[in-house]
Amino acid sequence: MSTTPTTVERNLRKERIGIVTSDKMNKSIVVTVERRVMHPKYGKFVKRSSTFMAHDEKGDAHIGDTVRISETRPISKLKRWRVVEIVERAK
Repeated sequence: MSTTPTTVERNLRKERIGIVTSDKMNKSIVVTVERRVMHPKYGKFVKRSSTFMAHDEKGDAHIGDTVRISETRPISKLKRWRVVEIVERAK
């Protein structure tokens, strides 16, 4: 008897919401994700940002759009994220 269930559950994937800062590449975008971190000494909240390259299969996302990205297998040297949805279009 095997102890593995019939449906294998994948690990939970990280999701981030950020703003598209570049859409010049084919099927790729650069997303900047900002987070607020408390300064260890002064207690003031400081903005920290990270940039991620994400795979955009349809090429729908453009600069200024707010998108949700999800962690995935490596697609290229720098791409480890893919676009799940466009949360809000740029005005």
